[in-house]
Parts: sequence; structure tokens; C-alpha cells
Amino acid sequence: MLYRVETGLHPNLTDTQGRKTALHILKALHVELAGVRQVKVYTVDGLDGAQVRRLVAEGIWHDPILQEASLDPLPLGEPLPHWIVEVGFRPGVTDNEARTARDTAAMVLGVDRESLRVYTSVQYRIACPPDKLLDREAVEALTRALLCNDLIQRYRIKSREEWQAEPGFAAQAAQVTGRPNDSVETVALSAMNDDALRQASRDNTWALTLEEMHCIRDQFADPAEAQRRAALNLPADPTDVEMEVLAQTWSEHCKHKIFASRIRYTDAETGRSEDVDNLYKTCIRDATALLRKRMGENDYCKSVFKDNAGVIAFINGYDACIKVETHNSPSALDPYGGALTGIVGVNRDPMGTGMGAELVCNTDVFCFASPFHDKPLPPRLLHPRRVLEGVREGVEHGGNKSGIPTVNGSLVFDERYLGKPLVYCGTVGIIPTEINGRPGWEKKAQVGDIIVMTGGRIGKDGIHGATFSSEELHEGSPATAVQIGDPITQRKMYDFIMRARDLGLYNAITDNGAGGLSSSVGEMAEDTGGCRLDVSRAPLKYDGLRPWEILLSEAQERMTLAVPPAKLEAFLALARRMDVEATALGEYTDSGFFEVRFGERIVASLPMSFMHDGVPQLRLEAVWKAPQHPDIRVEVADADEGAFLKRMLSRLNICSKEYIIRQYDHEVRGGSVIKPLVGVERDAPADAGVLRPILESDAGLVISHGICPKFSDYDTYWMMANAMDEAIRNAVAVGANPDALAGVDNFCWCDPVQSEKTPDGRYKLAQLVRACRALRQFSLAYGVPCISGKDSMKNDYTGGGEKISIPPTVLFSILGVIDNVTLTQTSDFKKPGHLIYLLGGTWREMAGSEAAAELGLTGGRVPQVDAASALPRYRAVHSLMRRKAISACHDCSDGGLAVALAEMCIGGRLGARIDLDAVPALEAMHRAELLYSESASRLLVSVVPQHAELMEALGQWQICRRIGEVTESPSLDLCSGSSTLAAVPVEELARAFKVTLDW
Repeated sequence: MLYRVETGLHPNLTDTQGRKTALHILKALHVELAGVRQVKVYTVDGLDGAQVRRLVAEGIWHDPILQEASLDPLPLGEPLPHWIVEVGFRPGVTDNEARTARDTAAMVLGVDRESLRVYTSVQYRIACPPDKLLDREAVEALTRALLCNDLIQRYRIKSREEWQAEPGFAAQAAQVTGRPNDSVETVALSAMNDDALRQASRDNTWALTLEEMHCIRDQFADPAEAQRRAALNLPADPTDVEMEVLAQTWSEHCKHKIFASRIRYTDAETGRSEDVDNLYKTCIRDATALLRKRMGENDYCKSVFKDNAGVIAFINGYDACIKVETHNSPSALDPYGGALTGIVGVNRDPMGTGMGAELVCNTDVFCFASPFHDKPLPPRLLHPRRVLEGVREGVEHGGNKSGIPTVNGSLVFDERYLGKPLVYCGTVGIIPTEINGRPGWEKKAQVGDIIVMTGGRIGKDGIHGATFSSEELHEGSPATAVQIGDPITQRKMYDFIMRARDLGLYNAITDNGAGGLSSSVGEMAEDTGGCRLDVSRAPLKYDGLRPWEILLSEAQERMTLAVPPAKLEAFLALARRMDVEATALGEYTDSGFFEVRFGERIVASLPMSFMHDGVPQLRLEAVWKAPQHPDIRVEVADADEGAFLKRMLSRLNICSKEYIIRQYDHEVRGGSVIKPLVGVERDAPADAGVLRPILESDAGLVISHGICPKFSDYDTYWMMANAMDEAIRNAVAVGANPDALAGVDNFCWCDPVQSEKTPDGRYKLAQLVRACRALRQFSLAYGVPCISGKDSMKNDYTGGGEKISIPPTVLFSILGVIDNVTLTQTSDFKKPGHLIYLLGGTWREMAGSEAAAELGLTGGRVPQVDAASALPRYRAVHSLMRRKAISACHDCSDGGLAVALAEMCIGGRLGARIDLDAVPALEAMHRAELLYSESASRLLVSVVPQHAELMEALGQWQICRRIGEVTESPSLDLCSGSSTLAAVPVEELARAFKVTLDW
């Protein structure tokens, strides 16, 4: 019999969660409510009435001091609600709170937990103002918009009158163990003409080109292949399982076909053409190889480009690894689910690197359209504020609940991210240098090892995730492509894996990311040369999944391992003790084939060589013609100088992101040294995060990044150069050694393939070529090897007769090593009397600057990077920090010198007097251009007076000028000679900095 237990706050207590919900509805949807009260509902099956009444009486599922609980519906309370909305999980979706309630009830009552079923739901009791009553349609709209995630939840709505006539809702049904559907279809490629091949690819979300479809058809038409298949009782044409595997394996998301293509690159201005064969190999992989050869015995790279994350040497018997991923397309459809999956998904990358890494921190960078967007939205697109809130909450839940600190991140706003937001999530881990007598960063499956899947169960969520992310977003994009993550299940699996690793219970591990089992098993099978996988054994969330769906589903929190047969029972026994599901699904072989079975029936058999290496190389054309932009003059009247600075501090790309930062836990594990916010009030931005992952050691890791999409409108070569320089100087600003850094490149591009839908594809591809060449150039110039990376193409939206493409965007992340975290530094001014120096020169480089955008200007010269002068500057700053000569350090980036000074004053709540005549200007420019130019490679530092000689000596061979001093008077004074051009109180600067996103 089913019983419902309702729990809610006592009537005399303020319902803060309900108030928060009402405020969220007001801010996001502009719907005013008189009040919202929330009730938690537990539906239980498997107990008798006396047992359930005992749970209520003893306060097992509620707090008796604050809450009341009842088997009858709780009184409606005040204000009297007009509508009651109840939201619960769909069948098969993991309900962690219900699982905890089940286990607690079983322990209290002394019954077998497997005999109980508990489901939770949340009831929203919505009261409307007397003059603003909502109809059912409006309540349904706000429910779908904010209260219910349709992908994983369902809801019911009742009016007060309906509720009073029939209180309560029917309990949800749930399948505990799913049963598969064994149907397999044949895809008759041999009977299809070109139009039919194209249509089949579109209809099935395969994202395969006509040439690729021909290649697959030819493979199966080969007489020898047909004979081999007949012997296996397989049709001559591919099964749907085989087509789905090939589509996933050959997807742009997995094969990076554009980066691997042969490109005919033409410079339209010079008329010169050349062939570029594989941008990844020539510009990224080879540059790192050259750097490693140059480093010789001092090579700190351990594993690059071949595992889930890149690995470098750390200290004290540990290595460090990093991976940064994007989850753009899923986050566009479902911001919460897509972003949550992004963070828990990238956490599995270090978890599956080498023999498994301990997760130590997260980093997140988001790109959105303005949350104040006030124009009509094209079909299927969500309002940018809803996207921001959903992504923020998804990453918060995925990161915080995983027990991993978020130590670094940023937001970028541009209206072109309306079509597709960019959601970058990164994870850093540490691996013991040696585990059970073998290098911790190495792994390899052995012939005969058992294929074991552990973690969550398989559902329809995430089907076609890889291929869906390989094409543009459109009105018909499938919602099932979005995976729904569960950080609690993943955390339990992670703890289990760390234990199994230390016990030496497996030979190799990887995550079930894009492509699910198809990808994880297919990649690990390359170690041995084949596999035999039985999908009928896989645990499912619910009934009805077909073999190809089981194989391709990207349902979350799952890892695949290669377990030696002799250790299988110990592995499975440990999983049972730690309450983690683990299932043996087959074995790794040396057959040369990727073989999938459903019980005794073979449903797929693909040659490993064709599966992984059969995709034909794309041949593309790129044409570069530099865009023409007029020169601009940025000028601000003397009387407006202070007001303009406050306007600049309030700009979306400069203003405080404290509202978001405060909702992420950067303190958990106790190792964060430099946190996202610094200063006396903890409200000034840090340049980078510093972490001490091993508390017994003073050694630390620095995590920083650079991202400058605004420069792509001028030249992606300098966009890439500025992103790299920003990441490096941010790391240096907190104390990192510029000669011990490793990079991670994450390209997000609009469609660069010429077509009817993309008539400017040749230009966009040329932009990609230029960015890659800059990456090679500055990687070599700075001596920073790339150890990992990722690209995401097709970041476009088409719908309602409109196409929206993102600006070409590269996030360049840095992982560095700091020998002694006590020698690090923050950006806030520390004491009056400290001297302020600017290192690096300023040019009239206003293109893409925040000041130009504030004034509505486009054009000018884009900032350029001179690594030959910048690297010695960064080495000098590092040397000074090691001598404790620097008391504050901050980079000049968005907003230039004026904004950097204001942020340092805000951090210290101290003033500064700046002599603008002393600022090293390398060409004639207006004062506003001197203040707001975003010239690269510049650092602001403050030093105690006794170290002035060191700075003056540095100025003999570097651009290093004393431009002012820190003052006790809380005002930023900008002066020229004896004249004060502007004097802005620091508290006014702080208010301007915080007001924009102070929600």
C-alpha cells in the first residue's frame, strides 16, 4: 500500500525557501506573487500504516522543532494559496533524497531496504495578489519555466477548489530494474541513392557527410566483409547498432574532423595559397613535442593528448592533471541539466586519467548574452538570464555536492552567445607518481580483462549527445541529447574507484562520456585490439531501451574499467560494500573487431581499424581577407573622468561576479590559498586561483585562464595571442613560475565549413587557421606546452529565419606549479605608502576595448603581444615575488589601467595617487586611451619603499615605471603634474563595481 507523508514548516515560521522561489519568479518572469509555501512530500511503498506513523512520530523524515509532518494533507495555511503545483522526478531518474529516506527508514525499522520504495516531490502552494490572479495557463507557464525541469521531472497543477475537493496527488510509478528491448534493425545502405543517404543521416542525427556515408556503404559492400558477416549471422548491410557506433565514433565531437582536415589556405591580400594538413598535429601536438625536446631532462610533461586529461609533474610523489570541457549545446536546451552534466562529466576525466586521479578543484568559465536582453527571442531559445541562472545552479549542484572546491572562473557577455551559450568546466586532479609499482599516469587494458561498468544506470538521457553536439542548434534539436548528472551517485563511485585503485583491482579506466559504452569500450579496446561486449547485461533505469540506445546512451556518472579475471570477484565485492553498482559486460580481446552482443546474438561486428581510422579526411578551403576597420579616438572630458570610470566598472564584462562566486564552495578540503575574491572585504577579483592540494606540503598549484573573444572581430591571430598572454600573466601575478606552466586550449567556433547555410565558411575557417598558428607561435615563444585541449564546432543557431553564430572563442587555461604557497601574492593594495609601478608599455590599442564599447565605437588597432619582451618581464616579477619584494600584483586586462587600479583600491579599501604623466606611453594618445587601452603583457605592482631600488634597477632593462603610491585617503586620484583630473572615493568605486549583478 502507498502512503504519503507531507512535511512543512510550522505555520508561524517564515518559509525562506518559498520566499526565495517567489522572488526568483518575480525577477526571472516578472510575475508578482503574494507568497509561496513549500511542502516536501514522501511517498512510500512497502511499509504498513503503523510503521509509517512511527516514522512521522519519531521525526525520521523531518525536523520536529521547525517542521510538522502528517499522513493527511497539511493545512493550506496563510496566505491562502490559489494554486497548488507538485513536482516530482520521472520514473528511472535518480532521486538521492528518496534513496536516503529509504535507507534511514530501513535502518530505524530494521527492515530490508530493498523491500522499500520511496519517492519524493515538492509541493508549491502559490498565492496570488488580489488584483493579479493567475489563470491555469499562466501557472503552467511559470511551472515549466522555473519549477520543473521537463527532462527529469513531471508536475501536476490543481486550483485551490480542486485541491479541497480531492487533496493529494497520485504517487509516481517507478521501475526498479529496467528490461531492454532486443529489437535490432538493418539499415539498407546498399539500396539508398545520395538523397536517401543524406536524409537518413539527418533523420537519425548521425551528422555524417555524404562522403562518409559512401565510405560506410563501400565498407559493407566489400565481398570479403559480406562473407565474414554472413558467418556471424549478420546482414550484409549494417545494423542500426553499427551505424550508431560509426556515427558516434566519426562525429565531429569525437574525431575533431575539422582540426584534422586538409585545408587549402589562401591569403586574399597576397594571393598566396598553401596546404595545411591537420591543424591539431602541426600547430598543437608538434609545438608541444618541440618544447619537450627543448626541455630535455627538465621535461615536466608526463602524459599529453592521449588520455582523458593532460598530466605534468608536481611534487612530493605526486603528478597533477587537468582537463577542461564544454557543454554548450546541452546547456542551450536545458541550462541546469546541461551545465550539471558538464561539471560532473569533466570531473570524470581526471578520475579516468592514468590509474585514476584524486579530484582537487574545479574551474568554470561561462559565455552568455546579456541577462538584461529585452528583445523577442527566436524559437527554442531561452532568455539569457534563465540560461545564466540554470547554468549557475547546475554547476553549483554538480560541484558543491561533489565536495570539490571551485577556485577560478569568469563570465563573458556578448549578444552573439544568445544562440548558444558557452559553458566551460574544468577539473584538476593529482595522481601518485607510482601506484602498486607502476607509474600512476599510465594504464593499459590487457587481453582477457573483463569489461566492467560502474556507477549509474543507463537511460535515454544523452542519446545522440556526441552527434547532436556536432551540428548547429535548431528548432528540432532533440531534448534526449541532454544528459542529467547525479553528483551523489558519482561521488560514491569516485570514493569506490580510489579504493579499488589503491588495492590494484584494475588495469585501466576511462569515463563514459560522449558515446557512452560505445566510446569508452571502443577506445579501451584499442589497447588489446578488440572486445566482446554484451549489452543485455547492462543495468537500465527503465524498460524498453534498444541495444543501440544502451550502447550509445551518455547517461551520467558511469566509468568503464578493465578488471583482470582473477580480481573480478574482489572488485565486485568492494563495490557492493561501498553501495556502488558494478556490472561485468564482456571482455577485451585481440580479435581485431568491436563486437557487440545481445545475449548470444551478435548485433554488431566492426573492424577496429575501420571504426577508428576509416573516417575520410575532410578537404576544406579557407580564404583570409583582413576585415577593414576605421581608426577611432577614445576621448572623455576632464569633468567626466570619474563618472566614466564608474560606468566602466559597471559594465557586464568588468563588474563584480560576487553574486555567482558566493554560491560556489571554494573552501571545501581546506586547501585554497588564493580564493576567487580577495582583499579586506573579500570583494575584489583575484587574478588566479592557488591551491595547496597536499596539506602537509607548502607546494601549490595555480589555475588561471585567458579568454578574449572580443578581439576575434579584428583578427583571431591576436585574439589567441591575447588569451594566452592573459592566462600566463594571471598565473604570474599570483606567484607562478613562468617556466613551469602547462596550457589547455579549448576552441569554440562557429561553423567553418562553406555551405549554403554558411556562405562565409571559408573566412571562418581562415580565422581558425590563424588562431591555431598563433597558438603554435606563442606556445613556443613562452615555452608553455599544451598538454590537453578540446574543440567544439558548429556553435550556431538557426531558427525563425535567423542565424546566430558565436564569435570565435578560445579559452586558454594554465596549470602551474608553485614551490611555496607562502610566497604567493594577491591583487589588493596592502598599506599606505607602498609605491606603485606599471610594468609594460601602453599603445593606442583600442580595438575591442571595453571603453570603446561603452562609447559605442568600433574600429582601431587590436592589442598585439610581444612575447620576447613579456617573458623576461614575467620572470623578473617571479624573481621579485620570491624575494617578497612585491606587496600586490594585478594584471591589466578588461578596462585597462584605470580599471586595474580601481580594483586594487577596492581590494585594499585604500586610495592611490597616480601621476598619468609617468605612465609609459609608447605613442601619442589621448588621456582616456592611456587609461583604458587594453595593451597586453602589463602588470601593476606595489612594493614597500625599501625595495624601490630593485624596481628602479629593473627599469634599466625593462619597461618599468613608478606611477604613484598607495594612500591612506580612500580615494583614487588621477593626476597630471600638480592637477588632479579626477578623485573618486573608493566606496563609490566599490558600489559601481557591484551594482550591476547585485540581484
